[in-house]
Parts: sequence; structure tokens; C-alpha cells
Amino acid sequence: MKLHSGTLSHGSAWLLAGLVAAPLTALVAAPAQAAEGKSFVENFDKLNTARWYISDGWANGDHQNCTWSKKQVSVKDGRLRLGFAKEKIKDRDYVCGEVQTNQRFSYGTFEVRMKAVAGSGLNTGFFTYIGPVHKQPHDEIDFEVLGKDPSKVQINRYVDGKSRGPADLVEVPGGADRDFHDYAFVWQKDRIAWYVDSKLGGEVTDPAVLPSHPSKIYLSVWGSDTLKSWMGAFSDPGQPLAAEVERVSFTAEGDACQFPESIVCKTQSQ
Repeated sequence: MKLHSGTLSHGSAWLLAGLVAAPLTALVAAPAQAAEGKSFVENFDKLNTARWYISDGWANGDHQNCTWSKKQVSVKDGRLRLGFAKEKIKDRDYVCGEVQTNQRFSYGTFEVRMKAVAGSGLNTGFFTYIGPVHKQPHDEIDFEVLGKDPSKVQINRYVDGKSRGPADLVEVPGGADRDFHDYAFVWQKDRIAWYVDSKLGGEVTDPAVLPSHPSKIYLSVWGSDTLKSWMGAFSDPGQPLAAEVERVSFTAEGDACQFPESIVCKTQSQ
């Protein structure tokens, strides 16, 4: 359930009191829609602001205990770092990091190589989202590592603001917080397939319950004091934390594989 820059999401969290299936944040600060995105590979030699917008200065709702801060987003040694730290801004006691693409992307393969953070009440996410804040229906496809148990990653999708789950938990060999792992989902008109380290972790083939609107790509780390039944009771980590991302890519449907480790290479060769 991520209530990202512009949405509320995920699994049973929709059922929690006080939450609504509508954007709760001021993504109004985000840039206007550009032309639909093409295939790319981002290795984070720098933070390409033509591609990435940094969320800064707001929170997504009462459930979120941190304020998005551009100071929690950095690139060093070929890695994007998304931080979580104790710092009071406005009415939140913590700050956290999120980036989102300026462009929207349609059918194709979405991939990330990342290391998540551990800690009850924390969430590391890689997902696509579009919604009313963009004057579109709420569609979403998710990978979320819940820090209370980083041995697994949660997969889910939303269509017109409704979870089309149930959200499934997929094992991450060795733990999502211990090392870098590859997460990918293939989004087609009649299918979504999620992969963890090239192994199929979940699949849906009913077009009636699949997202259909071009969406933005998000990467984020955030915390919650209130979503205990989903994310666990929040525990102050006692020190700054950061998720790390080595690579993000999008390969449009029908385009060739862009790098050897891509799930596109593996599926095209089958």
C-alpha cells in the first residue's frame, strides 16, 4: 500500500481505517506530462534530471511519518541512494527519499537492481503508478519490500483504484536487504509477470484485472507509524538508512534486449 506521491496502495492496507483510495498528496509539484517514454537503461553515473523528478517537501498522507526530501536522494559510485533519517520537517519527525520519472511508460519490461532497507514500519518500493493527480484512473504495478521481513518482496497491482490481488509475497534469496537483487515485471495487454532474480514469482493473465494506462516509474523509501497490520510497528532505526539502486530499465514491448542480465534476454531466447 504505498501511498506514493499521489496514491494510496497495496494489499490489506486499503482496509485500514482512515485511508481512502485516492491521492492524498501534492504531486502538483511534478512536471507536466511529456511524450510517452521509450526504452532506456539507467546506470546512475549521475542523477539525470531530464529523466528523474525528485519528490521534495511533502508527505503522502497521515499514514506516512516522513517528509520527502531531496537531501535524501543522491548518486555516488554508480548507485542511487534513497535515504531515511531522523529530521523534523513540518509535522513529520523523519525525512525520506523518492524519485519518479518525468515520463510515462506503457507495455514492456520494467527492471531494477536494488538493495532494500530493513526495519519494522519501513517500505522500499519499485513500482509504476498513474492516478487522479495526473487526471487519470489509478493504475499501479508493485514491488515492495516490507522492512519487517526483508526475506520477501510483495507484488501487487491496482486497476482504477482497486487492488486486484491478493498481494503475494515472493522469497528473495538471501534477503532483499543483504545484497542487490534483480526485480522485473513484464507488463502486456493480457498479462503481467513478476520476476525475482530471473525466477518467475507471480503471473496474472486476465485482461479484465490488469492496468492499462501508461504510468510513471517510482523508487522510494518511507515509513509509517500507523500501518502496523501491514508494515509492522514502526521502530526508530537509530541511524540513517538508505536503499541503493544500481540500475533501472524499461524495455518497450517488441524492443531488443538492452543488457545481458535483463529478463528480456532470457525470455526472448526461450
